[in-house]
Amino acid sequence: MHMNEPVTATDYPDWYKHCLSTPCETGDTEVEDCRIHFSSWGKPGHPGIVLVHGSNAHLEWWRMIAPLLSDQFHVVAYDLSGSGDSGWRERYSSELFAREALAVADAAGLGPRPSIVGHSFGGMVALESGHMFGADLAGVVMVDFTIQPPHTSDAMVEAFNRKMSLPVRPTRVYEDRQAALSRFRLVPEQECSNPFLISYLAEHSLREVEGGWTWKFDPGMFSHLDRADRNDGKHTLLNLKCPAAFIMAEQSLDYSTQSVEFTREITQGVIPMFHVPGTRHHLMLDDPIAVTMALKGVLSAWTAGAPPR
Repeated sequence: MHMNEPVTATDYPDWYKHCLSTPCETGDTEVEDCRIHFSSWGKPGHPGIVLVHGSNAHLEWWRMIAPLLSDQFHVVAYDLSGSGDSGWRERYSSELFAREALAVADAAGLGPRPSIVGHSFGGMVALESGHMFGADLAGVVMVDFTIQPPHTSDAMVEAFNRKMSLPVRPTRVYEDRQAALSRFRLVPEQECSNPFLISYLAEHSLREVEGGWTWKFDPGMFSHLDRADRNDGKHTLLNLKCPAAFIMAEQSLDYSTQSVEFTREITQGVIPMFHVPGTRHHLMLDDPIAVTMALKGVLSAWTAGAPPR
C-alpha cells in the first residue's frame, strides 16, 4: 500500500473539504485471479468496517462517509470486481463478491470481526457476507436495500434472466472527456442535495481507452453473474450468525412499497431499520453527516457488544 497525498478544495462545505483532505492508504489484493483495489482510512486497532458500493459504481461513493467514520473506526472501501479500478472477471457471483469483502478486510489489516456495510447492490454483498462468514463478523448493515416478498421474487428473477440474456452492449466511448462527464447520471436518477458531489463522482468514473473515454464498469457483469441458489432472502436474513441492520432512504425510488413493507414486517423486533429523513436512494450524497451518524450509532453498539434493538 502507499499513502495518497491529501487533496484540498475551496469554496465547499467544511465536511467536504475535510473528507477530501483526510489522507488514506490505497492498495490491491487478489481474489481468485482478479485484482481488487481498495482505499483505507483510520488507525489499525480500531474496529474495522468494509464499505461496499452499488452496481456500476465504485469506492468513491463512500469518499464522503469513510473519513467521517475514521475517528472511531478503521475503514476500507473497495471496488468490486468489474467496477472502478479493480479487474474484470469472465464470471461473477454473490459468493465471490463476499469473498472479496473479507479479503479486502484482511489485506487492509482491519483485524478480527469487521462489519460489512453495503449500499444497494452492495447490500446483497453484505447479506451474502453475513450468510457465509457471519460468525467472523461484528455485523452487516444494508443501506437502501430490501428483501423481496416471496410472491414477487420469482417474477423478478425471471425478468432479470430475460434481461440478462440480451447481448452485452459495450459502454459508449466518447472522444472528448468533457463530453463524457456531461453524460454522467446516477442510477436511478435523482436530484442530489449536494450537486458538486455528482461532478466529483463523474471525474472518478471514467477510464481512458483507445479512441477516447468510457465508463469504468464492466457492462457484462450482470449477464455473467451467477446468483446464489437462495431466493428466500427472509430465511437468509433471519438466520445470520451475526447482528444485522437496515439504514433506508426516506424518499428512495429504488425499491417497491411492497418490498420495504415486507422487509419492515420480517425485521420488526428482530433487526433494526432506520430511515434518514429527506434522502433519496444515493443517501450518502444527500446527507453524508446523517448517514455517518446512523452508521456510528449501529456499529458502536455492536462493537460494544450490545446489538441495537
